[in-house]
Amino acid sequence: MTKPISEQLRLAVERSPLSRYELAKRTGVEQASLSRFVHGKCGLSQDAIDALGKLLKLRLVGIKTRARWKR
Repeated sequence: MTKPISEQLRLAVERSPLSRYELAKRTGVEQASLSRFVHGKCGLSQDAIDALGKLLKLRLVGIKTRARWKR
């Protein structure tokens, strides 16, 4: 089963070659907020998610699902 987007973002932050300090500095997301997010203590704003996604060069990819039922 696919992991939730928030968990995938946490993994991307943890696996990034950049330190959390550097991620915070480059995105404008407070380092403390980033740390709390990685540890599952809080969420992030849409702006923070967008900034991290852009910096980490992430993209959202849909998965094929069963065809919709015809009415």
